[in-house]
Amino acid sequence: MWIQKEIQLSAYARGFHLVTAEILNKIPELKQIHIGLLNILIKHTSASLTINENADPTVRKDFESFFNRIVPEDQPYYLHNDEGSDDLPAHLKSSLLGASLNIPVTNGRLNMGIWQGIYLCEHRNHGGARSLVLTLQGEKL
Repeated sequence: MWIQKEIQLSAYARGFHLVTAEILNKIPELKQIHIGLLNILIKHTSASLTINENADPTVRKDFESFFNRIVPEDQPYYLHNDEGSDDLPAHLKSSLLGASLNIPVTNGRLNMGIWQGIYLCEHRNHGGARSLVLTLQGEKL
């Protein structure tokens, strides 16, 4: 069985946001899969996806602080700044974290660790709603 759909996430402020439940609500077909994979692609170059801690929100705040330190804004060597001081840093952060995830599906559920969740990493001050392509493949229950 193959299912592919494009969804839009709510607009989020700059930062790291737990979006696991929002994604799962938009792909109820996942509950029908015995064994498979869910691929998630974000269709933007200034936001990214990652999997990490799903319980303590300070982890997401620390992620934002860390990435802002390693990829600072307003550097004199940046050439690409047409859309503001967060423009090129957002592209760099997106490349560091990545645009897609592959997550195993087992018995109708994402097979992740108990403390893992899917993050939308919004790197722009005003990124807006973000589009994701969800591709689910697997054997039915």
